[in-house]
Formats: sequence, structure tokens, C-alpha cells
Amino acid sequence: MRGWASLHEMRGNILIVENAESGAQEAAERFACAAVKAVARHGRFAVAVPGGSSPKGMFELLASRSFDGLIPWSATHIFFTDERIVPPDHEDSNYKLANDLLFSRVPIPEVNIHRFRTELSPDDAAADYERTLHEGLGDDMSLDLVILGMGADAHTASLFPGSQALNEQTKAAAANYVKKLDTYRLTLTIPILNSAGEIIILIFGADKAEALLVALKDESDINQHPVQAIHTTHGRLLWLVDKEAASRLCNS
Repeated sequence: MRGWASLHEMRGNILIVENAESGAQEAAERFACAAVKAVARHGRFAVAVPGGSSPKGMFELLASRSFDGLIPWSATHIFFTDERIVPPDHEDSNYKLANDLLFSRVPIPEVNIHRFRTELSPDDAAADYERTLHEGLGDDMSLDLVILGMGADAHTASLFPGSQALNEQTKAAAANYVKKLDTYRLTLTIPILNSAGEIIILIFGADKAEALLVALKDESDINQHPVQAIHTTHGRLLWLVDKEAASRLCNS
């Protein structure tokens, strides 16, 4: 069962689906649609994908037979919203997750997959990715589609509560020190995320219900609830949420 609700003064629209499996199907279909439209419009599709559990089902569906021939992989360029400081073959790597579930199973050219070079120092890796974005997207660095997740603490990408990268306005990619994890994360910054033609935030599971309620209904406090910083400057924003994650919205 699917339902729409307007967020009024909030950011974008929310689509509530039955469960995470339904959400993955919806996300995969929207990915495919965005790809076809972007290639028809300007000859290439540039998308940034997240790590974590949220995109797993979408990746698997995009690599399945039901999507064979639907996506112009040769004209698709994959970027990452964020990355952990681990080798690309490490189990915690966002790149490895996407490669195992998607890239290795579809005919996307290797040169079209743009990973963070985590073998560099965090600052150098962020600067290198900034150059990669410039080379791949041009001066405006506008992505056709950004797919994000949200943590139970309302972080998105690797923009965590209280972290310095939340204030970054000039760089497209940053090395962000996350105090509670005592480590750096590599992340795209708010300006490039918000400049995308389309943004989809995937939020599945009961453990996200409180954070989603706060993000959508409380006054904006980006430092405490980073996902509240996500809005579109010239595109469309969709919160794709399952019933468990939306449970507090319906009861408030």
C-alpha cells in the first residue's frame, strides 16, 4: 500500500510504502526512469549513491533480470555520497557494497564508476574527489539524481550531528571528522547534494521513526539533525519511507 502526504512548509514530499522491499522496488524504478530521462536530455546520467543498509535492495533489483536492458549503463556515471576510510575491498566500504551487489553484475564501464580514493589521506582523498566531480560533471557539478539514507541520529551521507562539514559551503567533497566515531569520513557536502535535479531519501525500519518525526516536524536545527539541511535548489525531493519508519508521523 502506498500513500502520499504533503509536507506543507517542510521539504518536498513523502511517499509511504508498505515495507523496505516495496521501497527498494520504488527506488529502483525511479533510478531507471531518471537514467532514461537524463540520457535523453543531455547524453549521460550522473547519480550519487549511498552505502549502509538502505540501498541494498535497490542495488539487487537494478542488477536483476527484471531491469535487463532498461538502464543505459554505458552512459551512466556512478558517484558516492560518502565513504569510510577503508580499502575498497574492505567489508565496511560503500564502494565494495555497490560493487558486489550491482557493478559486478551489470555492463557499466569501469571508468564510469567514481569511487573515493581511500588509499590517500582523508584531506587528499576529498580534494581528489572534488577534481573527479569537476571532470565528470563540469563547472556546475550538478548531479541528475542523489540517493541518500538517514541514520537513527538523523545523519545523512557522512554529515553527522555537530560535525564541521555541515558548515562547508565552497567545497563539493570534504574529509569530515566524526567525534562519536573517532574517525574521518569522506562525504559530499550540502551544496552539491542540494543542487541535484532529483533527491530521494530512503528511510526504512522502526529504528528511524523518531529521527524522521523530528526531522520533518521540529524546527530546523541542522547541527543536531543534519538531514534537515537537505532540500532542492532547483529540483525535486522525495522522502521514500516504509510504514515502520513512518509510524510516529501517523500518530503525531
